[in-house]
Amino acid sequence: MFKPPQSPYSITWIDKITEVPQAEWDALAMPLKTPFLEWEWLNNMETSGSTTARAGWLPNHLTIWNAGSLVAAAPLYLKGHSYGEFVFDHQWAELAHRLGIQYYPKLLGMSPFTPAEGYRFLIAPGEDEDEITELMVSAIDHFCVQNRISGCSFLYADPQWRSVMENQGFTSWMHHSYIWSNQGFQTFDDYLGRFNANQRRNIKRERKAVAQAGLQLQAITGEAVSRSLLSQVYDFYSDTCDKFGYWGSKYLTPRFFEQLYPHYRHRVVVFAVYGEQLPQHPIGMSFCLTKGDQLYGRYWGATQEFENLHFDTCYYTPIEWAIEHGIQTFDPGAGGRHKKRRGFPAMPNHSLHRFYDARLAKIFHSYIDEINEMEQQEIDAINEDLPFKQQ
Repeated sequence: MFKPPQSPYSITWIDKITEVPQAEWDALAMPLKTPFLEWEWLNNMETSGSTTARAGWLPNHLTIWNAGSLVAAAPLYLKGHSYGEFVFDHQWAELAHRLGIQYYPKLLGMSPFTPAEGYRFLIAPGEDEDEITELMVSAIDHFCVQNRISGCSFLYADPQWRSVMENQGFTSWMHHSYIWSNQGFQTFDDYLGRFNANQRRNIKRERKAVAQAGLQLQAITGEAVSRSLLSQVYDFYSDTCDKFGYWGSKYLTPRFFEQLYPHYRHRVVVFAVYGEQLPQHPIGMSFCLTKGDQLYGRYWGATQEFENLHFDTCYYTPIEWAIEHGIQTFDPGAGGRHKKRRGFPAMPNHSLHRFYDARLAKIFHSYIDEINEMEQQEIDAINEDLPFKQQ
């Protein structure tokens, strides 16, 4: 434990989140919009064997204490690669290699394998946020320089927190996600009303095809989410990942899904698909999480191929459920090829970066404005092509 001179605060780096009592961690995490920085979720990542040194995700969390009480924390990982981040910095890794700079390990702040906006430092209410943030950034800088870490990045940054960290000298890199927002919809038909006539017919036809195949979709939440159901989620997740081979992104273990029961199932929404032949056994499902007025799509799979089933299970039925339950935003997950046509506009998200090698930092700063401008142009082009009615 390190205590800065003339400061009531002490700094501790921990390699497992169980070193912090859950109640103390969650006192900082529960007020946030995102569910992905809560103790139960992050601990499950560690104890399930999903985030380990062997997997290239070594937990290295920063905690700040005052008189024995936790006042701030940052979930951080030492990364031996760039997989599971969904922010593709391989070009910077290649550049570092050409310059003779060891890019890995790097220090990373994000909720592992979760490309959803909301990462930030966790700081207790009533604390001086500017002072604590400056202390945490100083601790991170000291750690990285002392251990010859190439850089520190925070991915999917909370929008308000991003400006705080820019003031601390971190540089923003723009990306985009596809986010559905509730425009005051009361029914699914209200949502359909936003589309032009052609796409409205297409969506109705896609949902009709699922119904005509004898399939029914059911939302499963709360106490209805059983341990066996969560085990089945892994089976569907694993099967979908395997279909993509090397690019399948199968990062989570079976134990991760099993351990969501019982203490995290209140966040889970499973959209299960049932057929006429085996009405008690799902033949497909999408796995989502919810907190407050937010819904997050994570994984999906099906044992059989049915036309348009993916669209209904991952987009239409979750949107219908979201409208019924007062959800304001729905982030359906990574990728975008199908989302644009179903009413998910491209929305900017940002990562934050600091390189400790002067050469790499100089090149990054020289090009990042141009890179961000090109990204904004892509976002604008996507949104100009959305199949909505002309206003």
